[in-house]
Amino acid sequence: MKKIMFNDKNGLTQAVLEGRKTQTRRIIPKDFFSLTWDKRDDTLVYENSMGDFIDIRNSKYALCKAGEIVAVAQSYRDCGGVNEEGIPMWEIISSKVGGTNAGWSNKMYVKPELMPHQIRITNVRVERLQDISDEDCLKEGIIKGQCGSADTHFMDAYYVPNDIQPYCTPQDAYEILIDKVSGKGTWDSKTYVFVYDFELVK
Repeated sequence: MKKIMFNDKNGLTQAVLEGRKTQTRRIIPKDFFSLTWDKRDDTLVYENSMGDFIDIRNSKYALCKAGEIVAVAQSYRDCGGVNEEGIPMWEIISSKVGGTNAGWSNKMYVKPELMPHQIRITNVRVERLQDISDEDCLKEGIIKGQCGSADTHFMDAYYVPNDIQPYCTPQDAYEILIDKVSGKGTWDSKTYVFVYDFELVK
């Protein structure tokens, strides 16, 4: 089983566990674009050494494939909840790896099979980052709320998780989020991304 990491600083792991985030975008590596490639429908294809065109979703460049179940990475210390017998998950994991294990505080080093939560990838497609729809911004974890006051009037506003700054549109908020997660200038790069739809299954 593979694991997938979501940004904790911006509350995205928690958004996945609460069912508020059901989609993630991952940037396609730059080395892919050194190949002979083309856009077809909702994906990209590249030419292999035999002259055949291969769907990028079926290649090493794709993190996950549709139907795959993937563990949600959390540091062992942050694995909350209890198992079927009522034993705390952190206690079970600690007995298996020890409190001094590198994964205790850093989820990069955790074992997928020890993670208490999993998602199922339901669909994979490719698009330009800036082509994200308003609906997909909300699936990415952008929060719809309101701003204003009763004295004036309330209006719809959109928020990046763990931030109180309101934005006028879902895309405005997502632009800030992706630059926080993937680095300043990511949104303006107009890069191609994998779009993974998923559902929480455990």
